Amino acid sequence: MPHLPEQDRIFLQRLNGHPVLRARFESLLGVVEDAGGDLEKADAAERRVIEEVRQMGNEVLTAWAQNGIARSAARVGQASAGRSGGKKLYWHTTFGDITVEEPLWRVGTQSERRFSERAGVACRGTSLALQRVLADFGADVPFGQVPDKLREPYGIAMPVSTAQRITEPHAQAIYEQETAREEVTGAKNSRTFIGEIDGSMVPVVEVSPDAQDKRQGKTLLWKEVRLCLVHPVGSATPSFGGHFAGGAEESGRQWARCAAKAGFGPGSHLHAVGDGAAWITSQLDLRFGTQGAFLVDFFHLCEYLGDASKVCAASDPKAWMEKQKSRLHANQVDAVLEALAPWVEADHDDHPVTACDRYIRNRLSQLDYPGAIQRGLPIGSGEIESAHRYVIQERLKLPGAWWAPRNVEAMLALRINRANREWADYWKGLEKQAA
Repeated sequence: MPHLPEQDRIFLQRLNGHPVLRARFESLLGVVEDAGGDLEKADAAERRVIEEVRQMGNEVLTAWAQNGIARSAARVGQASAGRSGGKKLYWHTTFGDITVEEPLWRVGTQSERRFSERAGVACRGTSLALQRVLADFGADVPFGQVPDKLREPYGIAMPVSTAQRITEPHAQAIYEQETAREEVTGAKNSRTFIGEIDGSMVPVVEVSPDAQDKRQGKTLLWKEVRLCLVHPVGSATPSFGGHFAGGAEESGRQWARCAAKAGFGPGSHLHAVGDGAAWITSQLDLRFGTQGAFLVDFFHLCEYLGDASKVCAASDPKAWMEKQKSRLHANQVDAVLEALAPWVEADHDDHPVTACDRYIRNRLSQLDYPGAIQRGLPIGSGEIESAHRYVIQERLKLPGAWWAPRNVEAMLALRINRANREWADYWKGLEKQAA
């Protein structure tokens, strides 16, 4: 082929050395040229290309492994090692299983697998790319649905157990990384941030360590997972934090960490909204001090007023309720307490009017609704309630699903990692380690 440029001749020589790859390129050219006339529709052409690329990916990886094995064999010095048979090596990838015959090398009394050790491949292992795909699906849907999710775009089959076996360790690694991350303080700024925190119940199964039969020693119960968020006013992209174990102190630590991630720093102000639980306000004071101010969730307070209205205005509770809402919006809390006063029963704490009166009196400094409205700040904690649905409940609160306590924390960390848009960074870190 003297008429061809030198670089083209070299390329053809290299391609001819890989007949399987050459045949695949010819198949792809057949798609481009549509010599058979059966690819008039774009969808048909796309399906053919996907299938050709899938097969080519498998063939390229197989050829790469075979060449790697040949190079490893060439490096072995006969004085230091001798061949002692071979074993089949296969691992799972996004292009399907890659299978080759790998020689074993004897060094003294030990057998070594030179290629797989150098290539970072384990027999029956799963490539990092496929691990990411499996964990991606496993983070969002029940493990039982992952095989079908995988089969459609990748054309490969994996058992449910593999999806779980891959996802849970990555979730645990993300949890450990986040736990070990040093706490930082955001840059100095005078911005106002919105912060919310609340709990949600998830199904947990505990096994008694003394049970002879683990199936008989199981206890099913519901336990609280806490989630918090912080973001600057005007931003629709919050930073999240959360935990399963650790109590109020851990809740406060997570709140402060996600505030720093959101940019909260010296000079910032946190407008916190919640249901008025004592542990929330105490952690706000501890973690944010004078930089934070708390507002009782207006709609949570209205639940107390709604119960009281059935006693205070049995004939027209709706009108009575609307009047109290108007008073709260006008900072007329004293008028609301006066409306409750005739029905307060001091000796009955569980009486709806008494409970409402006590709830308001214990939080008089946390009811400045007109001030919040005037500054364009929320008076309800609907944002965190919504976040519980799409961050936690969508994956951890499923019909018939019960979680081991050790996996709740890890899967929560996985979900928060994705909600915080840190998913790609985690895998980049693993790719660097594997390089």
